Amino acid sequence: MSSLNKLQSSIGIKFNNPHTLQQAVTHTSYINENPAANTGDNERMEFLGDALLNFFVAEKLFCDFPDLPEGKLTEIRVSLVRQENLAEKALQLKLGDYLLLGKGEDASGGREKRNNLADAYEALTAAVFLDRGFESARAFVLSGFAADIQAIKDGKHSLNYKALLQELTQSEFKTLPEYEVIETTGPDHDRVFCVSVSLGDVLLAVGSGKTKKTAESEAARIAYGKLMAGTGTNS
Repeated sequence: MSSLNKLQSSIGIKFNNPHTLQQAVTHTSYINENPAANTGDNERMEFLGDALLNFFVAEKLFCDFPDLPEGKLTEIRVSLVRQENLAEKALQLKLGDYLLLGKGEDASGGREKRNNLADAYEALTAAVFLDRGFESARAFVLSGFAADIQAIKDGKHSLNYKALLQELTQSEFKTLPEYEVIETTGPDHDRVFCVSVSLGDVLLAVGSGKTKKTAESEAARIAYGKLMAGTGTNS
């Protein structure tokens, strides 16, 4: 329990029941190798933590940015609670140091895997909620996202649509988007690239820009917007 005491000190939260915190950092691989362990894994907590993170971040955005439309609020919320960002927050807390992993998972670099870190951050959020209640969980989440919210207010937060689209397609379709330059026009000093983004044989969108990277980002933005709006895909 000494390591859990250190974690509690790190996040500034004293748990009434430390076993709740222990479960939040327990990976399924540990339970598989230690079936007699007196705690479950953190998968169910991930589910609850994901919902809590989305709610608290959405509430904060709704209150702090009254002039933003629903679509933009959704884009920002998704960008903030995506796996990569949650993994970064877990790294800041050195959460990987506290994970209980099976020997195989640990040997394969499980403490640095982005999905393990993001999952643990979600589970930790749930653990705070279950042990200390709604307001403590809100305070924990808003403290972790304070810099992100301030960056938005300062106009320094930019949406990475390629990352957003990748995370969405991985989650919903278990596959990655593919980009292809379908046309290049204009002279060498003033080129315009036209790029398509697809899922398998299904064309999602086409974007254009002065560079290949810009065109890919534009295609991803259009495709992401379509999928989030539930308008389907274009074949």
